[in-house]
Amino acid sequence: MDMKSTVHPLQDVNIVGTSPLISPVQLKQEFPLTDALAEHVWKSRNTVCSILRGDDPRVMAIVGPCSIHDPAMALEYAAQLKVVADEVSDMLFVVMRVYFEKPRTTVGWKGLINDPHLNDTFDIVEGLRRARQTLCQVNSTGLPAATEMLEPITPQYIADLITVASIGARTTESPTHRQMASGLSMPVGFKNSTEGSLEVAINAMKAAQAQHRFLGIDGNGQTCVMTTRGNQYGHLILRGGRNGPNYHAEAVAEASAMLKAAQLPPRLLVDCSHANSSKDYRRQPQVWNDVIGQRAAGNSEIVGLMLESNLCEGAQTLGPDPASLQYGVSITDGCISLETTAQLLRSARQMLRSGRRSG
Repeated sequence: MDMKSTVHPLQDVNIVGTSPLISPVQLKQEFPLTDALAEHVWKSRNTVCSILRGDDPRVMAIVGPCSIHDPAMALEYAAQLKVVADEVSDMLFVVMRVYFEKPRTTVGWKGLINDPHLNDTFDIVEGLRRARQTLCQVNSTGLPAATEMLEPITPQYIADLITVASIGARTTESPTHRQMASGLSMPVGFKNSTEGSLEVAINAMKAAQAQHRFLGIDGNGQTCVMTTRGNQYGHLILRGGRNGPNYHAEAVAEASAMLKAAQLPPRLLVDCSHANSSKDYRRQPQVWNDVIGQRAAGNSEIVGLMLESNLCEGAQTLGPDPASLQYGVSITDGCISLETTAQLLRSARQMLRSGRRSG
């Protein structure tokens, strides 16, 4: 029987194209880490580590846009936030949210790195350029920067400009992200799962403390095996879950007990947004004041808070014409205004000062 050879496509069946990516080294040559920036990031990271150890009595406040979609808007926000950060620096260490990657439950805009033109053209090389340039400029104001690490390749392009990172609720359970966190050079916060599970985040913290080997890229963009030392500055972030918020004193006490049982430092941050505010940005001040009150009353296990904040309050939908967007308003989660944020920071300073005096 004469058998004819048949060739079947077995690889890249659903890939419609590939394009080369700029290397981390090349991007860093375009937007270099100056000596002044390096000193700033190094000092800021050390401050965060001191807060997490309990050596620095200040509260860390990570505030800023849900996501950066307009670098000019981000820089205006940074300049105004820096003024307030300096006012409250005796009680609070303010870090700006500079988030470029957005995990999506289904579909949607994936962030500045993936789609910098906001029109589904996915010019990722330009997105990486805008992200690194924005981080250089934000750090140049004197503010430290925080971001969520989503794509495992991204840190090679921007991590040297990040003071504190986070792993989101959707990726905390991911082995890939736990391994990545074990090699990151800055403290990393792990959010509880979207269901509300603290155990998932605590397991992630323990996993990230360990040494790992995994596939990644080096500064030249070469695929390689990454060998990590383990990250000892993982920390828990409470963000609520499907069963409701977890910022109240009882929930904080439960989280602290679970950390102790896992032989981890009982220090944590509270995210005032997401499920803790029932996904209503207008409820963030209520959460903030409750948690600051707990800290002022003597609960030193609460070492930080997070707020989603922008120049203007609210959110808007990204439509087909990005030029029609309202300036200063988020295109992802709703945010409180910078004016409200400043009020919360200043009132927190007074509450913390009063608590310290009475203590």
